[in-house]
Amino acid sequence: MIAYFIQVAAFQLVFLMIYDAFLKKETFFNWNRIYLLATALLSVVIPFIRLEVLKNTLPQQYIINLPEVIIGNAPTNQNAIQLETVVIESRPFWTWENILYVGIIIATLLFVFKIVKVILMLIKNPKSRFGNLLIINLLNSNAAFSFFHYIFLGERLNDNDKNAILKHEMVHVREKHTFDLLFFEAMRILFWFNPLVYMYQNRIMALHEFIADQEAVKHLDKSHYYQNLLSQVFQTQNISFINPFFHQSLIKKRIVMLQKSKSKQVKLFKYALLIPIVFGMLVYTSCAKDEVNKLPQESSLSISEQIETLKATMNAKDGQLTDEEKQSLLKLLENVNFAKDKDSPWKVSVATNVSEGEVVDGQVEVPFAVIENVPTYPGCEKGNNEQKKKCMSEKIQEFVGKKFNTDLASDLGLSGRQRITVMFKIDTEGNIVSVQSRAPHPALEEEATRVIKLLPKMQPGKQRGKPVIVPYSLPIVFVVQGDEPELEKK
Repeated sequence: MIAYFIQVAAFQLVFLMIYDAFLKKETFFNWNRIYLLATALLSVVIPFIRLEVLKNTLPQQYIINLPEVIIGNAPTNQNAIQLETVVIESRPFWTWENILYVGIIIATLLFVFKIVKVILMLIKNPKSRFGNLLIINLLNSNAAFSFFHYIFLGERLNDNDKNAILKHEMVHVREKHTFDLLFFEAMRILFWFNPLVYMYQNRIMALHEFIADQEAVKHLDKSHYYQNLLSQVFQTQNISFINPFFHQSLIKKRIVMLQKSKSKQVKLFKYALLIPIVFGMLVYTSCAKDEVNKLPQESSLSISEQIETLKATMNAKDGQLTDEEKQSLLKLLENVNFAKDKDSPWKVSVATNVSEGEVVDGQVEVPFAVIENVPTYPGCEKGNNEQKKKCMSEKIQEFVGKKFNTDLASDLGLSGRQRITVMFKIDTEGNIVSVQSRAPHPALEEEATRVIKLLPKMQPGKQRGKPVIVPYSLPIVFVVQGDEPELEKK
């Protein structure tokens, strides 16, 4: 989530820099309005876009699609499939996520307060009709602003001023500027911590005034209009989603812009700058999580070295693989088998017929990479192999979270992250067998072994219609941050 917010802020910064450097001083007010609205929306949406055509595509036979392959002194068979990590964790309330939600709630309450403030002004003050518009006569005030089709005018304004202001505010109503401000108000709620959103809203408010001034002076005397702007007492309500006529910080800018000569049409080409910028952002978001290591077509690496490379690549991709990548890796590993050797716990070799599996104690043990029907956890009978695997991971996570004795944290005086690796097999009868575990403390190993042995009986995996043994690896992270550890999916 933090990475997403950083990307949004970075994109908004780039868009605003382009606006301030090339577009802000031009008189293409409506184009600038579209630019600000479009780029604000794009900055939020682009991080979610992944375009396959923009990825750095590699030969499919070298793309990774299996969970991490563990090679070393792990007390288990390397054919094991690694399940989703289970994290048992005690979390403090003031996490970044909770702070974000608290900020959103506060920002929402402030927005509601401002809405109520406008509604009260609407209710308490006398009203009159002017065509489709509703004029609100603000008592004892010389303020002026608009909100949707409501125009608020202070009763202290003289008739000549009211005429000029009314024409100005009618432009805001006709152009539906309130929707722009409410859009940025929503962004201020969701991204309350991002100062760039406030900068966006300030710029769109200035544009609204430029647009309204430009239209209003077509029917009024310019000098009188300037005089009107400069002579007023500034009493604009401090509400961010209304269009105020007397905005003190904008008066000078509005007068300067009214005197500015109309920009030449050729300068519209400046907006073309948006095309390469957006394209570059799409390339970044499409490729950011898809960095892979390329193996030469005629690799001189040994199978063991290639597996190590696959492991590093898998870590770089953080497990985010496409279906095509998964199928490609299955093909790459079809001829790879893991067998015991006296010199090392595990040796990688080329299998003569890996689809038949490896014979262990008179029974066939088949790795998940090539098994035709995976073992099925009770309640996970529907779907294909991938869906059953996902269901099993979720069920086991839930099971371990409920059964694991979290009181061990206080009993053993544990703190911080305690990583436990549990290896087990599902035999031809669907029973949990050969449970082994490794942890920093023997008590954690015993508890992890106890919990895994409690797993329910499953439907065994099958290869060519015959039940086979399937090994699994389950990482468990026991995180102690408080007195009461609890389960959290990683």
